[in-house]
Amino acid sequence: MDIRIKSTDYEITPEVSTYLNEKIGAIEKLLGSDAGLARVEIELGRDAGNQRHGEHVWFAEINVGYPGGESIHVSNHESTVNAAIDMAKDEAVRQLRKSRRSHTRFIRKSGAMLKDLMRWGE
Repeated sequence: MDIRIKSTDYEITPEVSTYLNEKIGAIEKLLGSDAGLARVEIELGRDAGNQRHGEHVWFAEINVGYPGGESIHVSNHESTVNAAIDMAKDEAVRQLRKSRRSHTRFIRKSGAMLKDLMRWGE
C-alpha cells in the first residue's frame, strides 16, 4: 500500500506517527487483496482562517484510491489531532464497507439474473 502523509502548519511527532499507522491498519485490513495496489493520502494539520481559534482547530483528510473501486475522500475537524484521525478513519472505513456491500450485491443480482435467463431457455 502506497501511503503518503502531508502535514500543514504542524510538525508530526513520533507518537502521532505511530498512532496514525495503527489507524491505517484498519483501512489496509478492509481493502484485503487490493491493499497492495491501493494509494492512501493523508493530510494532517492546523486549520487556517477564522476557525483557527475555535474549538475544532485540527483537521485530518484521508483519500483512498484503489483499482476496481471508487475513490474515497474524508475530511474531519476536531479539537485534537488524534480525535481528527479517529473520526476520519471511522468515516473512511464506513464508506469502504458501504462500497464493498454494494459491489457484492451487484455481483449477486447479476448472477441471479443470469441463472433465470438460463432457466428460461430450457
